[in-house]
Amino acid sequence: MEKALLILVSFVFGTIIGSFLNVVIYRLPRGRSVAKPAFSFCPSCGSPVKWYDNIPILSYLVLRGRCRNCSSPISKRYPFVELLTGFASAFSFLKTGISVDYFFVFGFLSLLIAITFIDIDFRIIPDQLNLAGFIMGAVYTFFRQDFSIIDGLIGSFAGAGFLWAVAYFYLRFRGIEGLGMGDVKMMAFIGMYLGWFGALFTIFLGSFIGAAAGITGAYLSKSSEKGRYEIPFGPFLAAASVVYMFFGEEIKQWYLGG
Repeated sequence: MEKALLILVSFVFGTIIGSFLNVVIYRLPRGRSVAKPAFSFCPSCGSPVKWYDNIPILSYLVLRGRCRNCSSPISKRYPFVELLTGFASAFSFLKTGISVDYFFVFGFLSLLIAITFIDIDFRIIPDQLNLAGFIMGAVYTFFRQDFSIIDGLIGSFAGAGFLWAVAYFYLRFRGIEGLGMGDVKMMAFIGMYLGWFGALFTIFLGSFIGAAAGITGAYLSKSSEKGRYEIPFGPFLAAASVVYMFFGEEIKQWYLGG
């Protein structure tokens, strides 16, 4: 009973953070401050959102997905991000229990959620998020028992270096940019958390999923330039890194035959 209550509390806490992530996702790529104004506002009419209309998930349901002031539809993404972050928090708790690890694991997942939706919308990954993740991962190494700052730096170098090499040779031999530097910097952040093996696994699995999605998208696309169908890579790297975050030990032992 106590564990179920803690899971519920962690879920509710996650939805609150998810509400803040919605602010980050909307404002950061548009060059706006995530701190000012301190209140949320309707993108259509600009009216401030009252606190009772800003309760994660519930307010969206009560308002039936529309602004109280102008009745403009509210994107379904807002409650979805809150719900997703709630689950991220709950699963982080299930992985770590009540410990300092929870905050670092949940922080890792939260940054990936923000990066994913920004990259989907704008095809960019803000440096602020990658830097925050890198610093957070570096600080986390001082709380981990079997993972040092050296392991984190090697992971960053392996992840970012490998992806940079792929981007460099792709541009050199094909004459077009296949990867952005935001993806490279993202791998520096992920490598700091997951180490060299986790970073390379993330690139491999992320590339596999991304290639499958790209081929499918190009096939279904009505564009005349199917050969240049573009998709953001960040979400696939994020998904692959989450797989390793939760199942990394099993994956590594299986691969290395341990």
